[in-house]
Amino acid sequence: MQNEVKNSDAKHNDAKHCDVKQNVLSLIENSLVTASRSHKKISEYLLKNYISASHMTAQRLSEEAGVSESTVVRYAIELGYDGYPKLQAALKNLIKNKLTSVQRIEVAEERVGRNIFAASFLADIENLKNTLAMTDEKEFTDIVDLILSASRIYIVGTRSSTSLASFLNFYLSLILDNVKLVHNASGSEIFEELLRVKQGDVVFGISFPRYSKRTVDALHFAKKQGAAVVALTDSRQSPLADLADNVLFASNDTASFVDSLVAPLAMINALIAAVGQRKRTEISQSFAKLEDIWEEYNIYDKNK
Repeated sequence: MQNEVKNSDAKHNDAKHCDVKQNVLSLIENSLVTASRSHKKISEYLLKNYISASHMTAQRLSEEAGVSESTVVRYAIELGYDGYPKLQAALKNLIKNKLTSVQRIEVAEERVGRNIFAASFLADIENLKNTLAMTDEKEFTDIVDLILSASRIYIVGTRSSTSLASFLNFYLSLILDNVKLVHNASGSEIFEELLRVKQGDVVFGISFPRYSKRTVDALHFAKKQGAAVVALTDSRQSPLADLADNVLFASNDTASFVDSLVAPLAMINALIAAVGQRKRTEISQSFAKLEDIWEEYNIYDKNK
């Protein structure tokens, strides 16, 4: 009996990490050998429709596969997951970096229909809740400490993450004088901009599915040079998480083909605010000087 419990626990622990160590589709395919008739129906449906199934409720999947909802729940447990939501999460992680823009449009249409306005807002509200829930406050504080103690801070973000990198650079540069945005992120230029990175520096990389190979390469290069690597990404399955010394996670599940940057931007806002709080005296002096400059050169419209 004790061995059975141990085996069961081991099975569940393996399943929690199977999206890293084993492709969930392989797990499903292997289950076909010993599966019951109803479980075989679910497996066959998932193997053919795993992209759309990753966003289905247990009830919806049961209807599509022609089995009961309780059978779907038992099926997930039989595979080694703690429940259907864990199996669904494994499917989502599998496809996150594989969906083309066309496939994302198809998934979005099936998931939300034509009511994209409400669905988009609700998805981002859920992203913010999930991000808050999974944030390790000690990790967050450690990253603030790293930024404040760095000799130089390099910020890397390409494609849709370019806007996040620019925003982080804009505000950190108002607080600190050792921040560099890596502008040229194509070809070999990214390595040329990181040429002088060294131990004592921090390289802050930002990327979300579909992960940018250039950003991954940049962090790999920085790590080889002895710099501290910090990442902002979506999950532990991200290639950035494997390279980083410290990681911040932000949920970016989307209701459309457009990358959702709401939660990542909220995390960056929190990071800037935390750095600013620790440098409040310097910020007051900098902004007092900036106000004089803005006034002298009429930067802002004073008529409204």
